Amino acid sequence: PLRSAPSARRFGMSAIRGRLGSMGPLVVSLCVACGGAGAKPAESAPGASSVPARDVATYAFESLDARPVTSTAFAGKPVVLAFVTTWDLPSQAQVRYLIEMDKRDQGKVAYAAVCLQESKDRELIEVYRSTLGVSFPMAIADRGTLAGAGAFGDVQSVPTVVVVDATGHVVLQKVGLVPSDEIRAALRGL
Repeated sequence: PLRSAPSARRFGMSAIRGRLGSMGPLVVSLCVACGGAGAKPAESAPGASSVPARDVATYAFESLDARPVTSTAFAGKPVVLAFVTTWDLPSQAQVRYLIEMDKRDQGKVAYAAVCLQESKDRELIEVYRSTLGVSFPMAIADRGTLAGAGAFGDVQSVPTVVVVDATGHVVLQKVGLVPSDEIRAALRGL
């Protein structure tokens, strides 16, 4: 099951039920409808999954539009991938960081968001993209990634940011909200 970033740990369901009283069942229903049911906090601190440079397997995610989100399409260019969900606020903040970075980089870096949700949520993901004003490609994770066996390993916490250099090596893979300056530091010299 997907887990929210560690900062969400303090917002357990019992605390929510206590604050919402009779509205609790409505909130639980909304969480289930949006895919939030069963989400757990990440078990490691943010950044614990940073990795030394390593090769990445070939990846291809189902794009929401005609722009491919694949290792082939991004070959020769640094890439920033954000694995997110539509129901997670830190994911939304991460996407907003990338929108601003993409504007400043003017095509020098490839940016993409990959939703860790089923294909049946495509319409919800498209509304999410439109609402946030995402200009870079957005995709839906493949079954292997959803099962924790994708090209980037066990990506089960959101948001997770992966920076890949122009030769296909992962130079950063980090769980939790990653500030723009930290992503820029990973991109420096690529």
